[in-house]
Amino acid sequence: MIGDNAAWDEFITAHRWAVLTVLRRDGQPSSSVVAYARRGDELVVSTPGMTLKRRLAEADPRVNLCVISNAEPFNFVAMEAAAEVTRDDLEEDTRRVFANLRDTGYQVPTDLPKWLQDQRRVILRLRPQRVYGVIR
Repeated sequence: MIGDNAAWDEFITAHRWAVLTVLRRDGQPSSSVVAYARRGDELVVSTPGMTLKRRLAEADPRVNLCVISNAEPFNFVAMEAAAEVTRDDLEEDTRRVFANLRDTGYQVPTDLPKWLQDQRRVILRLRPQRVYGVIR
């Protein structure tokens, strides 16, 4: 279970979009919307390897991921996490992210290994350390 609240854990499993915040060298935050998937008690995000979020997560692994609902009342569960950038064995976690997006029309690329290589994709593996949220 992620965190110590079953409702928050269920919310994380049931949703697919989040805001990922990483820290710049000067401590200023940088946020972006990402799709994620669950891998046990960790979350995974697939991103092109040349993104700012990858570079910043590598420089400082402290991140915040805020999982959001798609409609009012805009519930959320946020977590402070340690990020690890992974460049190997990406297919399984990438398929997890696409599976979590299945109802949105996003589909796994036909030649997934080539797509991963062409985009120099990486996986950000997030290990939650503190979890909090509001579910109405």
